[in-house]
Amino acid sequence: MNIKEVKELIRMLDGTDIVEFNYESEGSKLIIKKGNDVISHISTNHVPVATVPAVAPIAMPAAQVNYQAPPQVAEEKNEGLGPNQVYIPAPMVGTFYAAPSPESDPYVQVGQVIEVGQVVCIIEAMKLMNEIESEWRGKIVDILVENAQPVEFGQPLFILEKT
Repeated sequence: MNIKEVKELIRMLDGTDIVEFNYESEGSKLIIKKGNDVISHISTNHVPVATVPAVAPIAMPAAQVNYQAPPQVAEEKNEGLGPNQVYIPAPMVGTFYAAPSPESDPYVQVGQVIEVGQVVCIIEAMKLMNEIESEWRGKIVDILVENAQPVEFGQPLFILEKT
């Protein structure tokens, strides 16, 4: 069984009530367990060939993330901005989402005044939805990334004019 077939099998099992799946063929054994366990493919000599994270639940609770860059990093990254303007950077690598769901309105829009601690976006990292909060009160001047775009650690997401 190749990795493509294993991935397809995982997709088929996701969303079902099956919590464990065993498959044996020609000296190989595949065990898939949902939850905190791992998926492993074991050959006849019982040496793990591959290990992949277990199938994650569909609905994951959101985690609160409030990243604060060291002062010297924040000052360097804010070069070229207007007075009282700062970047709100990505605190992690992941996928940027402007709204809590595709049908929902975005958390923030250009021209909107936000408060300290207000959620401005979500960054999905390893199937975990992380709510990103503002460190400052101010007005959103620009949104620098598109919805569902991959982002890097420290990448500017928004320009905020502090008030």
